[in-house]
Amino acid sequence: SELIKPYLGSKYKVTEVPKSLIFYMSKHSGPVNEIQWCPVREQSHMLLSASMDKTVKVWDAVDTGCCLKTYSCHSCAVRAARWSSCGRRILSGGFDSMLHLTDVETGKQILSIKTEFRISALKFHPAESNVFICGGFSPEVKAWDLRTSKVLRVYKSAVQQTLDVLFLPEGREFLTSTDAVSRDSADRTIVAWDFQSGAKISNQIFHERYTCPSLSLHPKESVFVAQTNGNYMALFSAQRPYRINKKKRYEGHKVEGFAVGCEFSPDGTLLVTGSSDGKVFFYNYHTSRIIRTLSAHKEACVSAVFHPVLPSLLATCDWAGEIKIWQ
Repeated sequence: SELIKPYLGSKYKVTEVPKSLIFYMSKHSGPVNEIQWCPVREQSHMLLSASMDKTVKVWDAVDTGCCLKTYSCHSCAVRAARWSSCGRRILSGGFDSMLHLTDVETGKQILSIKTEFRISALKFHPAESNVFICGGFSPEVKAWDLRTSKVLRVYKSAVQQTLDVLFLPEGREFLTSTDAVSRDSADRTIVAWDFQSGAKISNQIFHERYTCPSLSLHPKESVFVAQTNGNYMALFSAQRPYRINKKKRYEGHKVEGFAVGCEFSPDGTLLVTGSSDGKVFFYNYHTSRIIRTLSAHKEACVSAVFHPVLPSLLATCDWAGEIKIWQ
């Protein structure tokens, strides 16, 4: 992309809150669950989307706003899809209990794996590009190796469903957020794991009686944020014992049972989240105050992600199947 070229050599500038709509992309016929910019800087004009309409799409979301490819390998809703670190493959998981690794250019399945449960969360290991964690409607979370198509490790917890997975820096530890519903389960909402041994490090991280549909790591500081169904985001230390920061709470948006994603801007100054009323909220990370809200969608906005290279370019998606690009 000619637009991205000038930025490749330079350091990321300060993130501003986007003001205007650049592209409106609506080829999905069902809710969009997840969007992700391509992690390869030179190819970061491409945006990946996973939808309840059983498809995964790749868009040119920087230059044209056009859909480049549609992949229809799943027979049910696609809940999670991730770029491989090389940008040439897409890993997707759906309610058909299938995992597919797809070649971006040819659209062919390099791997197809049938799992025992409906998949709702996928994350690649930050240091080992062939290893990923898969979770869903099961008390187990599994680490897989793409080279062997085999399960490396199983992490067992007394829960019903995994909502999100977050690797901590270097990938030695990771967190799962769970749909813990029994009466005494408030302490099991976020669980920390040792990646290598499979041991549970802690399930005493978050004591409030809310589930957390998404987790996000700060790009520079050793903290992470958890989106909660209490309509606020809570801040935690990313080092043991993962203490909650009681002074900072990011509230004002609505979650209301949607899997609303949240993330920090690449410079770490802003925290952005969707909202079940269709708005996008921008918080000052340090003061936890709302800087601005954007009336982005008519239906629930479930994801808002900043571009990794272009400052202030933001992609959002919603429950009506729309994707919008803002600057």
